[in-house]
Amino acid sequence: MKHYRDLFIDFDDTLYDTYGNAVIALQETFQAFRLDRYFPEPQVFYDAYWRANIDLWSRYAKGEIDRPYLILERFRRPLSEGNGLEPTEELCLEISDKFLDFCSGKPGVVPGAHELMDYLRHKGYRMHMCSNGFHEVQYKKLAACGLRNYFDTIVLSEDVGANKPSKEFFDYAFQVTQACRDTTLMIGDNLQTDIVGANDAGLDTILFNRWQVEPSAVPTYTVASLLEIKTLL
Repeated sequence: MKHYRDLFIDFDDTLYDTYGNAVIALQETFQAFRLDRYFPEPQVFYDAYWRANIDLWSRYAKGEIDRPYLILERFRRPLSEGNGLEPTEELCLEISDKFLDFCSGKPGVVPGAHELMDYLRHKGYRMHMCSNGFHEVQYKKLAACGLRNYFDTIVLSEDVGANKPSKEFFDYAFQVTQACRDTTLMIGDNLQTDIVGANDAGLDTILFNRWQVEPSAVPTYTVASLLEIKTLL
């Protein structure tokens, strides 16, 4: 097993249960804005939200859209499917703000997250969070779930001016962390932003295959759970 010194670790849906927390936050948002007046059942709204969210984050990672467009469209699209509802920009942004407020206060983590981070810290690894998430939201999530103190460095795409999986993101991460490519490992759940990006940057990778996808890229290692990483490191 190769010796690593620095770990670049994705945050959303790798350590922080972004999906699970968002499911709860969507329910709270639906109730807060009484969206039952416009949708025959909540699931219609939820399904429309996830379709929009997955598409928009994929395009954002590729640099095809900017943050304001993502924030607006993430709710404009599902709201447009409501009956008798006019999704104005003002309404979409109000709902987005409330949703992010609900979301960022949730403490839920992926099973094994705290145990793994305790283990890695005890082993002496330097750990750096590498995320495309928004600055103010990510720091609230970190505080809510109790993971902030594990990280030596927080690298966010908004600070970089480029998103994972771009070369610019990883070059910046190496610059601010002073990590060496030969002894750095990337851990993440997303094939494109985490694994492909890190592969292209010359890093070894661990794919946390949380979603049980068939890898189109070849990670150095693949695990089915966070605690399985302990057997590698």
